[in-house]
Amino acid sequence: MPAFLNGEYLEPEAAQVSVLDRGFLFGDGVYELMPVYGGRPFRLGAHLKRLARSLKEVLIPNPYDAVHWTNIFAELIERTGGGDLLLYWQVTRGVAPRDHAFPHGIQPTVFGMTNPLPAPMLEQLKSGVKAVTLQDMRWARCDIKAISLLGNVLLRQQAIDAGAGEAILLRDGYITEGAASNVFAVFDNVIVTPPNGPALLPGVTRDLVLELVAAESLPYKEAAIHQRELSRAQELWITSSAKEILPVTVLDNAQVGNGRPGAHWAKVYRSFQDYKVRLRTGEVS
Repeated sequence: MPAFLNGEYLEPEAAQVSVLDRGFLFGDGVYELMPVYGGRPFRLGAHLKRLARSLKEVLIPNPYDAVHWTNIFAELIERTGGGDLLLYWQVTRGVAPRDHAFPHGIQPTVFGMTNPLPAPMLEQLKSGVKAVTLQDMRWARCDIKAISLLGNVLLRQQAIDAGAGEAILLRDGYITEGAASNVFAVFDNVIVTPPNGPALLPGVTRDLVLELVAAESLPYKEAAIHQRELSRAQELWITSSAKEILPVTVLDNAQVGNGRPGAHWAKVYRSFQDYKVRLRTGEVS
């Protein structure tokens, strides 16, 4: 799989970054992860908009305009051979002597790469996945897609060690998001997801799911979800670029709803797959 580093296309093994890069020393940078279906990027405009926002929030200049970014991605996809991919890219503040204060006059470091997009596991779609609730101990600006993901890594590993596929995070008793996903629940046939804010990442897949839900005329709302409400949830889902939409059927070793993927999830999942078909043919972007 090819990589991109500061204007050059090369093999990942040949890509080298200085040990003085602030991304390496401080996790001082932001990133994006975008699916590619049939060689076509998934909601590229939304990903570039989120990248620009993250860069603005951490005061790193955006190294490229939208056209330049688009050309880089097209080249990476072509060099990979197209198909279904995950395209990852990150921008760090750049290389400078180690000091917490922002350096002046340096260029951001830009890195990108592609990997095969994992196919959904049929068993997960048929039976759902397990999740656990954990206290959200991450920083207060989770709306920034920062490369400093140690909190997420530790929480996700804690879930894996508990035999679960994801951690659903709680802050002051309310759901924020998953360790690497957004969260949806169904109560009294209404689909609910926590509203965007500093405590969670504004997910691109999350936003598409809301569009699909509205197009299907399914009742929904963006509202806070308290931990005590989870016991009465009819359905629970997690969404992300890599996971798409997965049903959670066991939470903290207790059955969610009837213990099977629900009808609301099935309908939205089918709509999502239809969207992917239209993306592959160029009907949508």
